[in-house]
Amino acid sequence: MTHVTSGPYAPPRPRRTTTVTSADGSRLHVEEHGREEGPTVVLAHGWTCSTAFWGPVIRRLADEHRVIAYDQRGHGRSPAAGPGGHTTTALADDLCAVLEAAGSRAVVAGHSMGGMTVMAAAGRPQVREHVAAALLCNTGSSRLLHESTVVPLRAGGLRHRVQKAVLGSSLPLGPVTPLGMRILRYATMGPAATREQIEACARIVHACPRRVRASWAREVLAVLDLEAGLAGLDVPTAVIAGEKDRLTPPVHARRLAEALPNCTGLTELPGLGHMAPVEAPDAVAGAVAALVRDHLARDTRPPAPSAEKEMS
Repeated sequence: MTHVTSGPYAPPRPRRTTTVTSADGSRLHVEEHGREEGPTVVLAHGWTCSTAFWGPVIRRLADEHRVIAYDQRGHGRSPAAGPGGHTTTALADDLCAVLEAAGSRAVVAGHSMGGMTVMAAAGRPQVREHVAAALLCNTGSSRLLHESTVVPLRAGGLRHRVQKAVLGSSLPLGPVTPLGMRILRYATMGPAATREQIEACARIVHACPRRVRASWAREVLAVLDLEAGLAGLDVPTAVIAGEKDRLTPPVHARRLAEALPNCTGLTELPGLGHMAPVEAPDAVAGAVAALVRDHLARDTRPPAPSAEKEMS
């Protein structure tokens, strides 16, 4: 089972689904939720996740917003990338294709690798035309393996090597078991995470194909360096971090807040880990809604002419 099917962390049924084709021909599964006439929000999930990960946030936004979520290539219902398809350029291409297909200006929120996707697309014409504001959630722009604390060793070369081997492993995770849930909670969630939250995340993460998981870890996360392009992300941008995040500790968020040319604020969520959209969906949905209210609702620029690409 790729995700839980009942309860507050189950993904809602989309109002519409479609397929968007990226620059290299990769096909992306895209879902549309909420009010068709509402302000548009685009959600980009992180490594090993899927649109289902955004379920609790979508539920909180859907009454007032048009919410578009898509599966990153190789995740969820988007087919795996071909050779050379695991790059930050590919991530940016995919986001730009979804933005163009959405056909309206939007607030974009990216979690973890989804935040890296937003940063990778900084300065692109599609972002300037279609994005009114952005949210970067539990993410970083560089030095991920140097500063991650998933492996409980002192900072240094040994920890870096061990973390690189662990995160880049292609070993199967197997079925979701109590032991697997405890490991996932330690690595990705805060100490107050509930069993429902842990199981929701475990179902999604364990469903990610192991070769996809390993390819993104080795070819992007292990060598990530997006700092030079941060100046190009000049739309109003909010940053969220989890105080207990082991994968992207708050030091990443603080650097982002300092480097972004138009940072609207940094929120560090006490006691929370890497999975803020599941651990604290009210906080994440509230940050998105605030960006819509403050920057999209006031945006008087017309959307770029892309009616022929609108999702239908």
